[in-house]
Amino acid sequence: MLYLKNIFILLIFSCFCFAGNAQSVVPLVNEDTVRINNMFRQIDKLLQEDIEQALLLANQAKDVSIKSKYRKGEGNALKYIGLVHFYKGEVEKAFENWILSLEILKTQDDDYNVATLMGNIGAIYAYQEDDAKALEYQLGSLRIGEKMDNKNIQFKALNNIAAVYFTKTATWDKALEYLYKCIELSKEIKVDSARLGLVYANIGIIYSDKEEVNKANENFVQALQMMGNENINSPIPLNGLGKLQFKKRNYPQAIQYHKEAIAIAETKNRTLLAQGYVGLAEAYFQIKNFEQAFSNYSKAEAVAIEMTALTDQKEIYEKAGQAYADVKDFSKAFAYQVKLNKIKDDLYDEKIRKKVGFLQYDFDLAKKQGEVDLLTTEKALTQANLERQRTIKWAFTIGFVLILFIAFIIFKNYRAKVKINKVLDYQKDQIESLLLNILPTEVARELQDHGKATPRYFENVSVLFTDFKSFTSIAEKMTPNELVSDLNDCFVAFDEIITKYNLEKIKTIGDSYMCAGGIPTTRKGHVYEIVQAGIAIQQYVFQNNQKRIERGLVPWEIRVGIHSGPVVAGVVGKKKYAYDIWGSTVNIASRMESNGEPGQVNISSAVYEQVKDKYTCRHRGKIYAKNVGEVDMFFIDHEIEKFDVVSLTIENKLNLPPETNEKKVDVDSLFG
Repeated sequence: MLYLKNIFILLIFSCFCFAGNAQSVVPLVNEDTVRINNMFRQIDKLLQEDIEQALLLANQAKDVSIKSKYRKGEGNALKYIGLVHFYKGEVEKAFENWILSLEILKTQDDDYNVATLMGNIGAIYAYQEDDAKALEYQLGSLRIGEKMDNKNIQFKALNNIAAVYFTKTATWDKALEYLYKCIELSKEIKVDSARLGLVYANIGIIYSDKEEVNKANENFVQALQMMGNENINSPIPLNGLGKLQFKKRNYPQAIQYHKEAIAIAETKNRTLLAQGYVGLAEAYFQIKNFEQAFSNYSKAEAVAIEMTALTDQKEIYEKAGQAYADVKDFSKAFAYQVKLNKIKDDLYDEKIRKKVGFLQYDFDLAKKQGEVDLLTTEKALTQANLERQRTIKWAFTIGFVLILFIAFIIFKNYRAKVKINKVLDYQKDQIESLLLNILPTEVARELQDHGKATPRYFENVSVLFTDFKSFTSIAEKMTPNELVSDLNDCFVAFDEIITKYNLEKIKTIGDSYMCAGGIPTTRKGHVYEIVQAGIAIQQYVFQNNQKRIERGLVPWEIRVGIHSGPVVAGVVGKKKYAYDIWGSTVNIASRMESNGEPGQVNISSAVYEQVKDKYTCRHRGKIYAKNVGEVDMFFIDHEIEKFDVVSLTIENKLNLPPETNEKKVDVDSLFG
């Protein structure tokens, strides 16, 4: 289901990430500790009002605590700093401050806050998808709660342990076991009804996925009764009930539940809004109200993009694409397939980013620990020197042992750092490889060195466009998998061709392919190379069509257009870089393609003037280009020095009509 894992992660933090409690306030000792306590009380209020001011005050509290040598105050200040960073979405910084806070508070006999911090850190490891570490910290929190006989800590830890077990189907029964323990424990303590309602909602989610409809329905109803219809998390059981009615094929009731969920989520919790729209779209699709179905898929997509919910976007694209395929709208199905492929790339990049971020932090943490070890050793050596004044023999023995100990520590830390550096270098190579796969080498290096790529003006660049004739009508007769597979085969072949002729791929748009010569490094001869590439593309399509005809398939006819002139090139985008070119040269090249003919390479007069000594060409006439005027067009026939038989026979093989000597086409309506 679209929302389940996100819900459980939300519960982990909702249970542990609230610092305002009596245990957070340090005992009153002197003037400084009074001041620190007052700061903590102010931070509790600011967390809900002005998070930046809360961070500033927490750092001040840390500085005062360090100056006063008040370790407990320092530990609590670090806890608040980590909490603010979490609220800001800076997970790595939150993790770093909570680790430091935990190490300090462990020495202060502050069991309540130690348990709280272990729950927080376990939640971070769950976010990192390190289930073993997450369970280690959550079980540690549970043990402290049992030792203190603190039922509130136990309740929170049990719920979070269930959340970790929920992530894998094989451990759903374990998750249920801990959730039922939460319910039993709630009978002994006062638990907020809305929070307990979330526990029932989680149980309902698991039973729904296990296809135990009656149990799922019972728990969703119980959850809704405890939360009420206006709670921030009420859309969870409402959407759960909608899914159950969908499974029962009671589509009108499913629609009603999802509409109620949407009404609440729109004003109270937009993170739960996309799931309501998806449920509504699926129900409308089943009753063949396709207009409403696709409208709600679009709304779900917009919300998921707004919330930067990549996993939600992936599932929406899968479901919407399948729905369009089911109604035979293959062009839109293909569009969603393209979006799905892109979001899979983004999810992979995000996963790499998370791993690299935490690897970097582990590396830094190991380095800091090494520094602490060295300071500790230095202190021991100082003590040994004092002892040496009393007994030289014992001082020599202790000094020798300490030297061995230091050597062991340094060697151990060195090996650990070497291992971590190898992992980081491997991850760095992967990231650089991904960057070089989407950007030219020079541009990628500039981005890495300076953090940005400066747009450049090129005086003479050749641009090639291709497009398949009647692609939409062909696509409607193919399944999405067949369509994408055939199109991919062609584009892979085109990639190999332009690589051979030293050209730069710019992008693909649907069935159109665009490349350029003479960028990002200026060089001579790129016009000849791009013409050769255009001929090679036509030859490949012709040979591929022979195979298609032998298999009884419809041949794909392709138009190729080329123009040369000045362009501006640079990198656009923020979250996903894209190298692109702009200018009238690009527009005219596109018009050369759209006014070309299948099996031919259509070039402009600018290209003709540069290649006329090497190729025989046929004048076709003129077209009118907005803001440019009339432009002559030519077909490439063959090389003058070496007669190209294949390029001459393409037209006859495809049974194309003869060309006229002159024609004038107004294509402004196509290009604005």
